[in-house]
Amino acid sequence: MEIKFKIWLEKDGHALFGEGRDQLLKAIDECHGLYGAAKQLKMSYRAAWGKIKLTEERIGKKIVEVGDDKKMHLTKDARMLLAEFEKLEKDVDAFIQVRRSPFIVLKDPLPKSDEKK
Repeated sequence: MEIKFKIWLEKDGHALFGEGRDQLLKAIDECHGLYGAAKQLKMSYRAAWGKIKLTEERIGKKIVEVGDDKKMHLTKDARMLLAEFEKLEKDVDAFIQVRRSPFIVLKDPLPKSDEKK
């Protein structure tokens, strides 16, 4: 039995950051470019670029920059965001692991509603 969860950050009902943007930034860091990152994640370049621009607009900070080497790099703010988001996910996961014990009994199949107890 597992407890599943998803975390994302919102402001005024609009997503700022979550698993998808986390994966996109990590792919950009690995590929050093948006085209390679988009291809790796099986999304269009336009969709990836839109997510980057929207995120920058919503958080008010640049998260990617093109260096003198013509490669795309994550900014210090993006690296901080990735690190803090990962820490948040780990903290929530640790909390859930502690709190899951009352639900362990659910791993046994529940009796069907027509079965006698």
